[in-house]
Amino acid sequence: MQLPTRPEPLDVSPDQSAVLVVDMQNAFASQGGLLDLAGVDISGAADVVRTIRSLLDAARRRQIPIVYLQTGYKPDLSNGGGEGSPNPRKETALCLMRARPELRGKLLVEGTWDFQIVEELQPQPGDVVVLKTRYSGFAGTTLDSVLRARNIRYLFFVGIATNVCVESTLRDAYFHEYWPILVADGCMPAGPRAAHEATLFNVESFFGWTLTAASLIESLERSSERSAAQAHA
Repeated sequence: MQLPTRPEPLDVSPDQSAVLVVDMQNAFASQGGLLDLAGVDISGAADVVRTIRSLLDAARRRQIPIVYLQTGYKPDLSNGGGEGSPNPRKETALCLMRARPELRGKLLVEGTWDFQIVEELQPQPGDVVVLKTRYSGFAGTTLDSVLRARNIRYLFFVGIATNVCVESTLRDAYFHEYWPILVADGCMPAGPRAAHEATLFNVESFFGWTLTAASLIESLERSSERSAAQAHA
């Protein structure tokens, strides 16, 4: 199917495509979660959740695989990085738990509410969940082997935050020879709107393509109709 992507249309094989849902956890999308506690404006999260829900419904109807990335640390934080790692010095959860001891073990720790994927976007049977401990979903995970085992070449990106984990994973996808397509209204930045716009510029200029959720849903529905017609021909 041909998609109305920016900066130019892109031909994509639905049978080699997947939706990559990046970190749609309470930590990043819910009041009382990590970003909210850190003072980041998450007022746009509800709209992003609704947009992603609509897209996932369309993808499931077209039998497009859905892969969730979920950031999580062990209770002792041993996989967050030791003294020689920069991760504890920059990653928001680790920094906030260090600054506020009463939050230790409560932010992005496996099994906690903060760690959980938001209720509206819970994985369904057949979906894949890949745990990660760094911004990129390819860093120290099984993501690449999961995708290659399913012969996936085209990745539709949604999630939070546009300018952090989404962009980090998208860049790595490009380096791993995947075709990255960012769903522009299916993402939200950690920070000002300008950070989101900067990622859109980076993707369109250097790393991939962008489009709206409505355009992708319409394309998937047309593709599904064509497939059904061919099956009955």
